[in-house]
Amino acid sequence: MIKKGLSRLGTFFLYLLSLLPFWFLYLISDLLFVILYHITNYRRKVVQENLRNSFPEKSEVERQSIERKYYKYMADLMVETVKSVSMSEKQVRKRMIPTNPEMVEHYFSEGKSIMAAAGHYCNWEMACLSFGFLTDKKRVIVYKPQSNEVFTEFFNRTRSRFGATMISMRQTLRKMIEFKNELTFTVLASDQTPTKEDAKYFTTFLNQQTAVFLGIEKLTKVVDCVVIFYRIDLVKRGYYTYTFIPLVEDPKNTKPYEITEAHVKYLDSLIREKPEYWLWSHRRWKIKPEDVQK
Repeated sequence: MIKKGLSRLGTFFLYLLSLLPFWFLYLISDLLFVILYHITNYRRKVVQENLRNSFPEKSEVERQSIERKYYKYMADLMVETVKSVSMSEKQVRKRMIPTNPEMVEHYFSEGKSIMAAAGHYCNWEMACLSFGFLTDKKRVIVYKPQSNEVFTEFFNRTRSRFGATMISMRQTLRKMIEFKNELTFTVLASDQTPTKEDAKYFTTFLNQQTAVFLGIEKLTKVVDCVVIFYRIDLVKRGYYTYTFIPLVEDPKNTKPYEITEAHVKYLDSLIREKPEYWLWSHRRWKIKPEDVQK
C-alpha cells in the first residue's frame, strides 16, 4: 500500500513536471547529462561493453564519442518522455512528422492490416502519441508491463491519449485474432530481450549472437498482414520525422525466420547510421546461446 501510494505521488510529480515548457526541460536535461555521465556514471560500464562488442572495428576514441552523444541524447529523451505526459495534439503534430503517411492508407485500401516493427531508437514515446491520430482505423501498441503497476498504467494512459489501444505482450495473439476482421495497425518493439524460456531463436545483431522474439513473425502469419519498419529520425532537438519502410507484403509465403531477419537487419542498419540514438544502457545481450538448453 505504501509503495503504491509513493508511486502515485511519483506520477503526479511527473505530470506537474510535464507542464514545464520545453526550453526549461532542456535546461534540466543539460544538468541531467552531467549527473548521469560525469557524476554517477550511470550504467557506463554496460554502455561501454555494448559499444565495444557492437563496433569492434571502431577506435576507442570513436566509441567514446558515441558514448558521450548517447548520454546527451538519453537526457533529452528522459525530459521529452516526461513532457509527453501533457503534450497537446498540436505540439505532437509539430514535433513528430510522418514522411509517408499515404503508405498506411494504401495498404488499408487493399484490405491489408499492418504490423510495424520498431526499435528503442530516437523518441519512441512521442511516436506513440503521434501514432494515435495517424489513421481512423484501429491502432494497437503492444507493450511489455513494468514491475510497477502504477507506472505501467500511468504511461499506458499517456501513450493511448490520442486513440491507440494498449495490449500486453502476453495478450497479443488472442487480441489479434479477435481483431482479425478489422483493419488494424499494430506496433511492436522488435528489440526487447526475451526471457530464457522464450529465447527460441538467435541471430546476428550488432555483431553479436542475439536472442530475438519471434512474435512479429508468428502474428503476421496468423493474421496475414504486411510487415513494415517504423523508422524515427531526429531532425533537431525535440523535432522528429518518422517513415514507414516496407519489409514483407506476403508473410504467408515467407521462409521460416525470414520476417524476423528482415526487421532485425533493418534495425541493425539504422543503428549503424547514427548509433547514439539507440538504448545502449539496456542489458540487451544478457542471454547467450550457451545459456539456452537445446
